[in-house]
Amino acid sequence: MPELPEVETVRRGLDKWVSGRRIATVEVLHPRAVRRHLPGAAHFAALLAGRRVGAVLRRGKYLWLPLDDEDALIGHLGMSGQLLMQPADAPDETHLRVRLRFDDDGPELRFVDQRTFGGLAVSTGGAVLPAELAHIALDPVDPLFADEAFVAAMRRRRTEVKRAILDQTLISGVGNIYADEALWRASLHGARDTSLLTRPAVRRLLGHVRDVLHEAIGQGGTSFDALYVNVNGESGYFERSLNAYGREGLPCNRCGTAIRRESFMNRSSFSCPRCQPRPRTA
Repeated sequence: MPELPEVETVRRGLDKWVSGRRIATVEVLHPRAVRRHLPGAAHFAALLAGRRVGAVLRRGKYLWLPLDDEDALIGHLGMSGQLLMQPADAPDETHLRVRLRFDDDGPELRFVDQRTFGGLAVSTGGAVLPAELAHIALDPVDPLFADEAFVAAMRRRRTEVKRAILDQTLISGVGNIYADEALWRASLHGARDTSLLTRPAVRRLLGHVRDVLHEAIGQGGTSFDALYVNVNGESGYFERSLNAYGREGLPCNRCGTAIRRESFMNRSSFSCPRCQPRPRTA
């Protein structure tokens, strides 16, 4: 699942290529791609035609393209979604779901999604932040993110620290990969009880979360397969910098102990048994 660095990489590319352009026509090739737009595919296409796109924005793992008249096109990549800029004469991708053409006859925007877990929808609420995204917390690279409020909220919870930093209502944009990387840097096991963490420990963890996200953004995100790419179809290369995630059996880059993999919420967690000892009560 693309996390904040991957989505931010896509946002920057979209902002470069579509901001200020006017949509001419919209073609929905698979209705599941717009299933969150409840009035249906025809209504979706009609709402977008003739609309000018503003500066592309992001909240957590969601993108939105502000439109004139205060509506917005919301996008979520799901597990395999891609927003690609392509010349109009480029062959259609196998899993092309939605096509947006612009009135300047420049590159078109294509939503490609192999597994169809992602999707697009038009929000007509007229709010600065689309109502559909209001429940999602700010992310730690947002300049408005309140560090001390997060520290207090984290310590009030009685849950495992990894569950807490994956909670998009508490802190957004962090998924399994970057949670494991931040916990490795903080020398914390993901099963540690948040209520037992000191304020300095939570601040250190937040600092590591922020550092990991910034570094991953700088490297275009993490690509484990061909499903995540930026708007130009290029893969990110943060995978080369991973210290924990996906490194089961490989030596820890800090102490040399073999990285372990543990089951977590139908996924996997990766950590160092020596640097990140499992809490005795877990």
